[in-house]
Amino acid sequence: MLFDKEKYDQLLKSINAKSRIKRFIELCIGCFLIAVAFNLFLSPNNLAPGGVGGIAIILRRIFGWDNSVTILLVNIILLVISYFTLGFSKTKNSVLGSLILPLFIKLTANISVYISIDLSHLILQAIFGGVIFGAGAGIIFKAGYTTGGTDIINQMMYKYLHMGFGTSTLIIDGLIALMSGFLFGPTIMMYALVALYIISYMTDRVILGISDSKAFYIVTTKDEEMKEFILKYLNHGVTVFNAKGGFKERKQKVLLCVLPTKDYYKLKAGINEIDKDAFFVVTDSYEVFGGE
Repeated sequence: MLFDKEKYDQLLKSINAKSRIKRFIELCIGCFLIAVAFNLFLSPNNLAPGGVGGIAIILRRIFGWDNSVTILLVNIILLVISYFTLGFSKTKNSVLGSLILPLFIKLTANISVYISIDLSHLILQAIFGGVIFGAGAGIIFKAGYTTGGTDIINQMMYKYLHMGFGTSTLIIDGLIALMSGFLFGPTIMMYALVALYIISYMTDRVILGISDSKAFYIVTTKDEEMKEFILKYLNHGVTVFNAKGGFKERKQKVLLCVLPTKDYYKLKAGINEIDKDAFFVVTDSYEVFGGE
């Protein structure tokens, strides 16, 4: 063993401590952008592009409930479920976002009073709402946080049904959009689906690339330590290649690791912490099959 669980914990604490304030500010910026998009473009037009926000819009229509209260209550319920099904480590990064987002939703609830938008052009509402919402979500994910909600359900489906995040997101958000179609009509549902597509695209573009997974190719003199970090702390697989440099013809190890886009920042930060001189390349992985 190169280093034990305690050293892994210290490493992650070191990674998080260096960027904790910066990441928290990014979380707040992302939540603010989502709240603005939700209250200025999506909610006034009954556009429910999936997620807990979409559920809130539907329940507001049925019961007249306040959007921010609904989002907060649903997030709390899902956090409790996540704690007992996914564990503390998978839940903790969703806590702050789950609480801050409904707060910003409440604070910006009357933003349309100060910013007048012509609601007659629904396609523009869907496009601009999707772009701003997706940019906010991307900033949050890139900072290593989530806003909880249906992302927790996606993780549960991944763990228990071995269903990919892209597939589970499509199913859950599609069902929410379909429910909105019964309440608000097929035209509104189609605009909601347009917004959903733009949100998904923008989120991926802000994080890195346009795929659900990223492939890291890492060249480092500390290959054993890097392998231990990936396997035993990030809980992702890694493949080690024997390679030789083309210029100096020096023998070296190349590590290949494929992981979900949302974990991108963790591995990047870990690489920089373990070996500041490491060389690595990150590419999009469009389809990933097999492995353990």
